[in-house]
Amino acid sequence: MIRINLLPFRDERRKENIRKHISIYFLSVTLLVAVMVYFFLHFNNKLKILEADKAEKTKEMISYTETNKKIRELDNKIKDIRIKVAVIEELERNKVGPVRLLDEISRAVPKNKLWLRSLEEKGGILALTGAALDNDTVALFMTNLKNSQYIISVDLQSTKLRNVPEYKVDVTDFALTCKSYYYKKPPKEEVEKGKNNTS
Repeated sequence: MIRINLLPFRDERRKENIRKHISIYFLSVTLLVAVMVYFFLHFNNKLKILEADKAEKTKEMISYTETNKKIRELDNKIKDIRIKVAVIEELERNKVGPVRLLDEISRAVPKNKLWLRSLEEKGGILALTGAALDNDTVALFMTNLKNSQYIISVDLQSTKLRNVPEYKVDVTDFALTCKSYYYKKPPKEEVEKGKNNTS
């Protein structure tokens, strides 16, 4: 009977299996390290891009903050200028208003039929006294005043017939009051409202 000793073959096979397992282990570790290095480099690169983007956005925000600050300063300057312009316009209206009002009153006077003796203004109320050839002339004068854009109502206070002996003529003395805008140009709606109230 022939006996074959298989022990060396089995030992050799076991060693081969061990070598294979060690090789697979090292290959797995190497592959894992390579994958980790790849992801590390990939995410590191992505992080650098995000940090650069963040820095750029921060710069943009700073520039926008400066721009917003300049815009606010310009808005404040515009408001100041508008206030100054409004004050100048108001002063201009105050300056030319009385002149325009007197011009309107002089236009309302029927020529060679009515004469004014006095004109006083207080708080937007005008007090006028004068003489006219007759009551119709006084009524015409009042109508002309009502049609003025600076006067919103006219009220007759009194009329009195008076004889002027040196001219041998009778005249009508009158006194009336007017509400006026005096130095402000009235809005059209208020003029219409005032005329409706007085009619």
